[in-house]
Amino acid sequence: MDAWIFALASVFFVSVISLAGLALISMREDRLRRAVLILVSFSAGAMLGDAFIHLLPEAVVEEGSFGLGLSAGILLGIIVFFVLEKFVHWHHCGAAEVGECPKAFATTNLVGDGLHNFIDGMIIAGSNLISVPLGIATTLAVVFHEIPQEIRDFGVLVHAGYTRRKALKFNSLSASLAIVGAFAVLIIGEQLPALVTYLIPFTAGGFIYIAGSDLIPELQKETQPGRSAIHLAGFVLGLFVMAGLILLE
Repeated sequence: MDAWIFALASVFFVSVISLAGLALISMREDRLRRAVLILVSFSAGAMLGDAFIHLLPEAVVEEGSFGLGLSAGILLGIIVFFVLEKFVHWHHCGAAEVGECPKAFATTNLVGDGLHNFIDGMIIAGSNLISVPLGIATTLAVVFHEIPQEIRDFGVLVHAGYTRRKALKFNSLSASLAIVGAFAVLIIGEQLPALVTYLIPFTAGGFIYIAGSDLIPELQKETQPGRSAIHLAGFVLGLFVMAGLILLE
């Protein structure tokens, strides 16, 4: 019952906090970009920290050793998130041509984001079923990744011609799919406990992929020494926060 309460509370919090980030849209573009990149740097550290400090050690405990099954789970997570990211681009005009068919891109982006949120709900629920401290660590990693992502998605919808109210409505519907994903794992997990065990290395693989292919490359575009130092500090802080959560266990 504790796992259910914490899992559902966590995905609800993720759904709400991702929309709270939209308040930053009113900021000037240059300030918004700086604020988002600080969140991105912290998110990269938090995701890698959760993967290597919490998820993978827990997966080894559950598996008994770092065997082929664990490696397969990590690789599956990387592949799924790679395909999910590609899906957002398969039916659009190309990042440089979004202005030519923004509606199509916005629709595909919404579908991809909805699937991503559904998977987020699954991995948060799965982590809570293993242990509540692991669930808290995973939730925090997801939260700090969701805020900059939702700001980007909101901007895509507005650029496509949606009013701010409609963009907020569609983003809310997309975010709510995390709750659906959590329910699916909580219900199925009681019947198939092995599913939850496989979700842990899968989540680690997904986090490693997102941090390594999306977040860190975005930070590397910044060449100004002062801002780069801030990003490094944010990255290290994310790692330390995840390390500090060991105290909860």
